[in-house]
Amino acid sequence: MRFTKMEGIGNDYIYINGLEETIADPAALSVRMSRLHFGCGSDGLILILPSSQADFRMQMFNNDGSESEMGGNAIRCVAKYCHDRGLTDKTDLTIETGAGVKRLHLNVENGETVSVRVDMGLPELNGRKIPTTADGEPVVGHVLTANGRRYPCTFVSMGNPHAVTFVDDPDTAPVTTDGPVLERDPVFPRKANIEFVQVIDPTHVKMRVWERGTGETLACGTGASAVMVACVLNGLTERHAEIALPGGKLNLEWNEQDGHVYMTGPATFVYDGQWLQD
Repeated sequence: MRFTKMEGIGNDYIYINGLEETIADPAALSVRMSRLHFGCGSDGLILILPSSQADFRMQMFNNDGSESEMGGNAIRCVAKYCHDRGLTDKTDLTIETGAGVKRLHLNVENGETVSVRVDMGLPELNGRKIPTTADGEPVVGHVLTANGRRYPCTFVSMGNPHAVTFVDDPDTAPVTTDGPVLERDPVFPRKANIEFVQVIDPTHVKMRVWERGTGETLACGTGASAVMVACVLNGLTERHAEIALPGGKLNLEWNEQDGHVYMTGPATFVYDGQWLQD
């Protein structure tokens, strides 16, 4: 079985062309292939599949085998794969995800995709629909606790649930100890991704993220989108900002006219391989 390793500012997944390969149990395969030392080492597995309602469909699995609705960095890589590997010559694509059909624009130079702008859609701010057990729309300042520390959080769904909390410095925040506790808080019936955020100025933000089903990652596109929304809701930034993550930077905009969040960033091929264990 052939596969491709790709990354979007350090958020790395294994990509399989499901138009050519048939995977019987992708959840189990994601666990095996994502292991360090025994596999490729990755944040999970992405299948590129045909779609009846879009140009392509992506199916996303975390490295613990759980399925995720949507990944902002992953979908940029899917778009680059489909264009640069000759599955399409379009520079405006639609990709079906577990969070609906997303629209993407590819910035292409000399036949190669150098960056992708993703319409991440409308943020869901209704507490029950995110889903959480909290009432309200939006839910801002909801206090969660982890290991004796209090975290006022803003809840946002970008197709998957996020809790954004503002800290003095993400570099020293207890992401790896408090992140897993917050992820599993009873307020989140399907768990949640947790973002630890510092606002530098009205157009620059810094963050780290604990992703449900994966752990801390170098980047999270839906997380950066949720952070953009939370910053605006809390009156901390303008509606566009450069967001710095450990793996790199993304440009985000929460458009005032249509209410959609737009994310622009790179996507990179790492290597091609052949899986021999099955």
